[in-house]
Amino acid sequence: MIGINLKRIIKSGFVSFWRNGVVSFASILVMTMTLFMLGSILFVNATLDASLTQIRDKVDINVYFVTTAPEDDILTLKTSIETLPEVANVEYVSREKALAEFTLRHQNDQLTLQALEELGENPLGANLNIKAKETSQYEGIATFLEGETALSTLDDTPIIDKVNYLQNKTAIDKLSKIVDSAERFGFIIIAILVIASLIISFNTIRLAIYTSKDEIAVMKLVGASNSYIRGPFVFEGIMYGIVAGLVTLILFYPLTVWLGPLTENFFSDINLFDYYINSFSKIFFIVLGSGILLGAISSYIAVWRYLRK
Repeated sequence: MIGINLKRIIKSGFVSFWRNGVVSFASILVMTMTLFMLGSILFVNATLDASLTQIRDKVDINVYFVTTAPEDDILTLKTSIETLPEVANVEYVSREKALAEFTLRHQNDQLTLQALEELGENPLGANLNIKAKETSQYEGIATFLEGETALSTLDDTPIIDKVNYLQNKTAIDKLSKIVDSAERFGFIIIAILVIASLIISFNTIRLAIYTSKDEIAVMKLVGASNSYIRGPFVFEGIMYGIVAGLVTLILFYPLTVWLGPLTENFFSDINLFDYYINSFSKIFFIVLGSGILLGAISSYIAVWRYLRK
């Protein structure tokens, strides 16, 4: 009996979907626009994440050591820093490597290179480049470096010449604000779109119900249950979501093909077309699942309110 009713519900939903062509088209159009906006947020978030990753990679704490600092003491400090839970990576740059990088940076500055040659020795000390797991954790790392254990060897001779946390603090604080603001903004936009989609889909489904009000009245007269009456409309709403989701996925293909090279040139770390292809399964389930969910929920609420009258 349940199987027969289910077949009838699905068949009635299909018939209503094709018969109410104008209403179906309007519903699919509205849901496509909503799903397109929801899908666009995925691409915006991916682009934003790539941009923030680029910025994070450029923000760090640099610890510069005096030229007489023993390498063993520097490596011991490096090991101590790596044990901190806030630390993601610590890179050791020896005096020789620091000099080579300095020379390469100033290869076109003959005056600087000449002054370096006249010194006759390497004036640069070794340094550590420290990256935190989160931008908010740099302050804790800087506090550790200010401790006496970090600043001195066993004979209380200072080995750290300078820690540039204060110079980078402004950039770190700005990045933390950008990350927090981006997360809040994305959440607010998604919430607004979901609510707007439910309201719009609800109203379009109500239009479909209105065109079938005579059939609903007949079904109620012959004793059909509310769940049986509601079934075809919920299935119809699911069909709206499936078609709208597929249309949205198709629209994203040429759009990402066009935007891919532009985003790669501008952001360097992300190509939207490559992201679309590599993350297609995730995008497919999010877009199609959202369409089915929105169609089913809005249809259910619309029929429920109509049957209460």
